Amino acid sequence: MKLSIATAFVWMMLAPLVAAQSQDRVLSVMGEGQVAIAPDMAVISLGVVHIDETAGDAMAKVSEDATALIAALTDRGVATRDIQTAQLSVGPVWSSYDANERTITGFEARNSVRVRVRDLGGLGDILDEVLAVGANTFNGLSFELQDPSAAEAEARAAAVRDAMQKATELSAAADLTLGAVLSLSEGVEGPRPEMFAAAARSADVPIAAGELLVTAQVSMQFALEP
Repeated sequence: MKLSIATAFVWMMLAPLVAAQSQDRVLSVMGEGQVAIAPDMAVISLGVVHIDETAGDAMAKVSEDATALIAALTDRGVATRDIQTAQLSVGPVWSSYDANERTITGFEARNSVRVRVRDLGGLGDILDEVLAVGANTFNGLSFELQDPSAAEAEARAAAVRDAMQKATELSAAADLTLGAVLSLSEGVEGPRPEMFAAAARSADVPIAAGELLVTAQVSMQFALEP
């Protein structure tokens, strides 16, 4: 009986050490998955700017052209929910940056809108039309996905497969058995332009829609068994 008690005592003392050693046998890997997908929406930023002698005259001209701009967009099938004012401003135009001689020579008014174009086939026509009705500033164009969730899910699955493949190869090389998954965390990078992608052309304005790249990364930890 004394021997059994002593043996139990020894095992109680060794158990934390054995558990710690078991927890130390952990394999950590990173996995990455990428999905290339054609965009289905463009976002353009454009507007109207005018300079006149008075702030009221400058804003009146801008308002007239901005009204025509928005009408042209809606006539081309762009929904009102996809047209958003991004900037509306009016301010003085100075003759010089010399503090001793600065005078106001006029006023600059500006109205910029951010537009989502969901029909990429008509993007070139839309750009032609808005330039014809008075848009004289263009601040950029980007391509996006209306719903990136399916591409993100596919990228996540690919990242997990990549991590598990790496874990299998590493454990086999170390002559160890891959155990249970201890932890799993992920991060998804939103769609970004993919270089050297296929080009699309619409109307007189050439548009290269290309592809977007959705990337997911996962971090996984596996238990290792001898």
